Amino acid sequence: MTLKHQITTLTFLLSVMLFSQVKEVNPPDYIKTINFIGDTNENQLPILSINDHITLEFDALNGNEEDFYYKIKYFNSDWTPSVLVQPEYLDGFDNQRIRDYDNSFNTYQIFSHYKLTIPNNQTRGLKISGNYMIYIYNNNSELVFSRKFMLYENLVNVGVAVKRSRNMDGIESKQRIELIVDSNRIQFNNPQQTVQAVIIQNNNLKTAVTNITPQYTLGNQLVYKYDTETSFWGGNEYFFFENKDVRGANNNIQFIDLQDLYHNYLYTNGSRANQPYTYNPDINGNYVINNLDATYPNIEADYVWMHFSLAANNTLKNKNIHVYGSFNNYAIEDATKMTYDASKNIFTNTLLLKQGFYNYKYVVVNADGQIDEGFISGNHWQTENSYKVLVYYRDLGARYDRIVGYNEGSSVNISN
Repeated sequence: MTLKHQITTLTFLLSVMLFSQVKEVNPPDYIKTINFIGDTNENQLPILSINDHITLEFDALNGNEEDFYYKIKYFNSDWTPSVLVQPEYLDGFDNQRIRDYDNSFNTYQIFSHYKLTIPNNQTRGLKISGNYMIYIYNNNSELVFSRKFMLYENLVNVGVAVKRSRNMDGIESKQRIELIVDSNRIQFNNPQQTVQAVIIQNNNLKTAVTNITPQYTLGNQLVYKYDTETSFWGGNEYFFFENKDVRGANNNIQFIDLQDLYHNYLYTNGSRANQPYTYNPDINGNYVINNLDATYPNIEADYVWMHFSLAANNTLKNKNIHVYGSFNNYAIEDATKMTYDASKNIFTNTLLLKQGFYNYKYVVVNADGQIDEGFISGNHWQTENSYKVLVYYRDLGARYDRIVGYNEGSSVNISN
């Protein structure tokens, strides 16, 4: 290969790296229950105030008490690499060892619970709002997993309203989001180019609607009243189970068994695609760790093999079906895939999960990799869903995307 060709190839590879979106790296099997906590709440989707303490927690089930290290990088609003260098967004140093951990207590499954809080002595703080990724490495400098998190400033007011679809083909199955953004603290310059919104349904970044520009400006207000551009499938309420008392059959658990670890067998669920909507309160795909007899659930809640089952029918038998929820960051992987049991005419799966209260649903993954959440659950405009809205702003000549506003909405009070 000539020097000219080498330079051309290198330039192409660098451009691909610069403009390609970064993706989260899922953890290996021995890393479980990855969770972020802010000053005010526990949040599986880490959208935190820039003034909050940021806490990342996770469990390592190998019992080795091994060392883990963290690095933090900053990204543009579309999750492409930023041009900023580390001192521009981080005060102090990263690539430090996570020093705070405790071993499990009174559990069948041995694990170590790790906890990283920022600011700390080495990483004194994060300077600017926007998109971040935290990378966790082992003692051999091998990447174990990575997670996105976002820091926001309260510089604009974000009004969020959930409406029914205006299109007749989606009026019974979709929800749309209307936004009004206004501020007395920022004079938006050319908002069609400098302001964009991201809308996230049920804490799932993988189905977020991104890069939504204002539809029009009314005084100092930016108005978003799209229909199809900000529409989401309504879905259905999540299934749930609770096993905070691991020794007894609790909500939606049919029976239990103790082998090397506890096994909890859930009642068999059925397809709801062609059934009318039924109100059933949920926590929109999330989970809460809990142990009825524990003072410190983080280290006293045990791990349990959860046995899922879904009744098969003719429309499902040849489908690629997965268990889906925030318990693994909505990841589609081999561990979540359901297996068809012809003798019982059901799909089954077994997952190792920490005690608590969990939401989950079953989804179909098509041949092109697209996830169809409504194929088994159905889609209804009445479904209670939560929506989070982030407003990004990059002023003319600026080098990074700030998150200048954040708010939440719910379809509980959905209107026409």
